[in-house]
Amino acid sequence: MNWGGFFSVFILSTFKFMFAPFAGIPFDLSFLETYFCCVIGGTLSSGFFFLFGKYLSVKLNQIKKKRSRNKKKRVHTRINKLIVRTKLNIGVVGICFWAPFFLSVPLGSIIVAKFYSKKRGVFLLVFFGMNINALVMTTFAYYLF
Repeated sequence: MNWGGFFSVFILSTFKFMFAPFAGIPFDLSFLETYFCCVIGGTLSSGFFFLFGKYLSVKLNQIKKKRSRNKKKRVHTRINKLIVRTKLNIGVVGICFWAPFFLSVPLGSIIVAKFYSKKRGVFLLVFFGMNINALVMTTFAYYLF
């Protein structure tokens, strides 16, 4: 058993999920070993950061309410318009599948929690996204690269 390889792929998948399957090849891990290390690492990390993002969102909203009692409403900025346009175009499924994959697992999970923490089954979509993305990237790493 190559515990160093398992641990390395696991740790890499907790932060940068997209490149984690490529780390299994130099450690001589099999396809399934690499796939399961990536899924377990990515899922544990996304679960932790999803819950942390949910907690952070609640706390920041409480602070925001205290500060904004006497202030004017915010003007629509370019960033706010871009965020709204992205949410409308990609939707819940797109953000849950692709934000942890393309950005990073911690940042993507916090973004998903910020946008959709009140919807039911959102973390389940993130979990399915992790499985599908791990399968595609591990297949790409082992059979096409």
